[in-house]
This record gives sequence, structure tokens and C-alpha cells, in this order.
Amino acid sequence: MPLPELAAHRFDPSDGLDIDEVAMLAVANNPDLKLSRDDLGIARAQAYSAGLLPDPQLSVSSDYPGAVGTTRAFSYGLSIDVMAIVLRSANRQSADATVAKTDLGLLWQEWQIVAQARQLFIKTRFQQDRLPLLRQQRDLSLKRYARMAEARRDGNLTDDTLTAALTAYSDARKQYTDAERAAEQTHRDLNTLLGLAPDVQLRLADTGETAPLQDATLDAALATLAQRRPDLIALQAGYEAQEQKYRAAILSQFPSLSVGFVRARDTSNIYTSGFQINLSLPIFNRNQGNVAIEKATRQRLRDEYQMRLNEAHAEVAHMRADNAILSRQLQQTESALPDVDLAARHAAAAYAEHDLTLGSYTDAQSAALTKRIDVATLRESLAEQRVALQALLGSAIPDAFFSAHNFIETHAK
Repeated sequence: MPLPELAAHRFDPSDGLDIDEVAMLAVANNPDLKLSRDDLGIARAQAYSAGLLPDPQLSVSSDYPGAVGTTRAFSYGLSIDVMAIVLRSANRQSADATVAKTDLGLLWQEWQIVAQARQLFIKTRFQQDRLPLLRQQRDLSLKRYARMAEARRDGNLTDDTLTAALTAYSDARKQYTDAERAAEQTHRDLNTLLGLAPDVQLRLADTGETAPLQDATLDAALATLAQRRPDLIALQAGYEAQEQKYRAAILSQFPSLSVGFVRARDTSNIYTSGFQINLSLPIFNRNQGNVAIEKATRQRLRDEYQMRLNEAHAEVAHMRADNAILSRQLQQTESALPDVDLAARHAAAAYAEHDLTLGSYTDAQSAALTKRIDVATLRESLAEQRVALQALLGSAIPDAFFSAHNFIETHAK
């Protein structure tokens, strides 16, 4: 598991999958991650190949003279590419750094898959909470419209009042239908992410309360972001790999050299032994083009790292500001909830005693349902934002859903 809290979490689906168990299943079974792990295997094989020594080269030649009294001439040579041995260290270090970069890139992708799984879990759970509320709102609007249509047929209601009731019912029905479609899309996305068949229905555990966000925790996480976030560390490893490529390009400016030993016999039956040297003359090319390319690529990696780090800080700052707005809005909405709930209960009691019209009863119930839907939507936004912060900062901040016991234990530690 790519995060400590997932590695320490016991996977037990018997009581339903909680937010961490859904993330664990995504890491283990996501199809894209399987392909990325195959890419890591390829990078490791390439690193193994880069560390191998060059094979020696054997040359054999034979001459058959046509004159009488002469013997067959031959030449045997054995040589090896010296520059390949010189460049071996830089190439191997570059390949090892590329493996580290690929491995860290896989870890970063796993972080993203964990975040997607958690966000889809949150969407599913809150959609399950909102759908009954939207259904009640639709049914109330339908009941009101049906009664008003009956009154209109009896001549006790004007057309404009009936039209307003029909519009309210149409809006409520559309909201419920849109929510149903969104829930179906979320179900499909979650099953695809987890590598499950489309008809699989997961039983998800109930969500707990969202843990409060501590500014000190965020500040500490930002201070160590470059040492913890996989994509930033991967860019550092990529820079090291490029540094070794740049070093190899500089070494390649020196003459390409291969040396060997030769054993030969000429047609007059005279044996000779010696050595041979093949040397390129660095007059025109001198590998200057490759040196410039590797140097420019190294600079780009440096700039990309700084840009990614700046973006992370800016995104966290934006999320912190947005979190404060959402928290304030949720607090205001929740503070108004008891009053509308009380009004809805009074309206229900008065309607049962025939002391209140259906329209007033429906308005009071609809107002309470709307407020509850608003609360659920704001809580979903806060929980999804917490998951996005986790994806940016790693396990330095707690899960989107925390029991009070776990929250106290975490801060006590």
C-alpha cells in the first residue's frame, strides 16, 4: 500500500467497505496501475542492461595465394570498446535513477488512484443520502400538484396557480432524475476504477464525521512537501538521471577508442603478433550537439520541478481559503436547520389537525428538505476537498472521515 494508513488498515469487507478499504482495493486491482507496474519492470530490465560490460569483438581473416611455394595467410584479432567501459558507470547510474523515477512515478499514480477512489466513495455515500431527500421533495410536489389539478377541475383554482405547482413538480422531478443519473455514473466510475464488472454492487460502510482541518498540520506538511511527495522526488531522480546522461555526453567528446591484440601469418609463412587501436578523430562533431541537448534537457527538468512545487503551494493555499468559506457556509446552514425542522414539524402537526392548507404544509416540508440537501452537499464538498488535500500532501493530514476516538488518538500522538 502506498500510504502508511492504508498499510496499517485491516481489510475486512464483511461489514461493508469503508473509505480506506475502497482505496486499498483500487491500489490492488486498478487496470492502469497494472500497466504502470509493467513499465517499472521494463525500466528495471533496462537498468540491468545498462550495467552489462560490452562484449569483446573477434575478427578473423584468411588469404589463399595462387602462387606455388606460398602458404595460406591468416589474421586473428580480439578487441574491446574501451569507451563503452568508460561510459558504463554514467549509463548505469542514469538507468538506476530512471528506475527510481519510474518507481516514484508509480507511487504518485497510486496516490492519485487512492484519491479518486476516496472521492468516488464520498460521492456514492452522499448521493445515497441525498436521493431519499430528493424523492420526498418530488413526492411532495407531486401530491401538491395532484390536489391542485383536482381543485382546478372543480373550478376552485386558477390556471396560473396550477402552472406554478406544475413547474415546482417538474423542477423537483428533474432534480431527482439528475441525481439518479449522477449516482449511476458514479457507480460506473467506481467499478471501472476498482477493476470490477459493471453489475457488481458494493456495500459501502457508513461515513463518520469530517475531522477538522488544522492550520499547523498543513504548514508542517507544506514544509516537508519536497521530501515526501512522490512526483517531486521523481523529478529529483529524473534530474539525477539527466545529470548522468549529460556526464556521459561530455565523456563521449573524447575520441572513441577500441584496443585489441592481433596474431597473423603472411604468405611467406612469417608469424607476427601485435596490437591494434581504432580511434576516432574529434575534429568536426565532437559530440557537441548531444552535449547541448542533454544540458538543455537538464535545465528543463530543473524548471519543471520548481514549477510543480510552486503549483502545489498555490493549490494548497487556494484549497485552504476555499475550505474556510465552505466551513463557514456549512456552519450557517446547519445553524438554520433546527428552525426549519421545527417549522416542518409544526406544519405537519397542523396539517394533520386540518388547521393548515396543503400548500403551506408542502412549502414547510420542502424548505426543511432543501436545507438538509444543502447541508449534505456542503459536507460532500468539504470531504472531497479533504481528499484533494491528501493527494497533494500525502498522509500528513487525516482521512476525510475520522471517528472521534481516532481523531483524539492521532492528536495525542
